[in-house]
Amino acid sequence: MKLKDATRVITGPRTRWSYLNAWEAKSINGGTPKFSVSLIIPKSDKKTVDAINRAIEAAYKEGESKLKGNGKSVPPLTAIKTPLRDGDLERPDDPAYADSYFLNANSSTAPGIVDADCNPILNRSEVYSGVYGRASINMYPYNTNGSRGIAAGLNNLQKINDGEPLGGKTRAEDDFADCTDDDDDYLS
Repeated sequence: MKLKDATRVITGPRTRWSYLNAWEAKSINGGTPKFSVSLIIPKSDKKTVDAINRAIEAAYKEGESKLKGNGKSVPPLTAIKTPLRDGDLERPDDPAYADSYFLNANSSTAPGIVDADCNPILNRSEVYSGVYGRASINMYPYNTNGSRGIAAGLNNLQKINDGEPLGGKTRAEDDFADCTDDDDDYLS
C-alpha cells in the first residue's frame, strides 16, 4: 500500500454528520472559507477507529520532516495534536457525542455527495447535520505558527440513512406530518 493510501480512511456507515457545511464554504474565526463536517463515530465501530489511528500514524511518519520544523527532533506522536477526540470527555453535555469519538474534517474544495447507491445528491435538503453515512477523509501533518499536529481532510460523503436533525432545527415534513386539512376552519 502506498503511503498516500495509508493516510486515507472510509468511515463506517454508522458515522453521523454534525456541523455540516457541505454545500457552501464557511469561514471560521475569519479564516479561509472551507467545507467541513464533524464526524461522530460510535466507539463500538472499532474498524473505523482503528483505521483512523493507523492513518494518523502513517501521516505522522510521512510528515516527520514537516513536524520537526526547525527543531532538533520530531516531537513524539503523543505530544502533538491529533484529530480523533473523545466525545464523552470533550462534549459530556451533548447526547449526540455520547459513547462516541469525533473528528473535524475540512477542505477548500466541495466534497462529492452521493446516496447509498452512489448517485449524486443534488437536493440540499437531503443532506443535513444528523444524517448517517460514510466519509472519505485523509490525514495529513501540519506545522503552522508553532502549532504541530495531524489534521483530517474531507474528500467525499455518502449518505446512508436519515437521522434526527442536530442543532435544534426540525424538518418541515416532521412539523406538519400530523396536521389535517379539517383542523380548524380558518376562514370563518
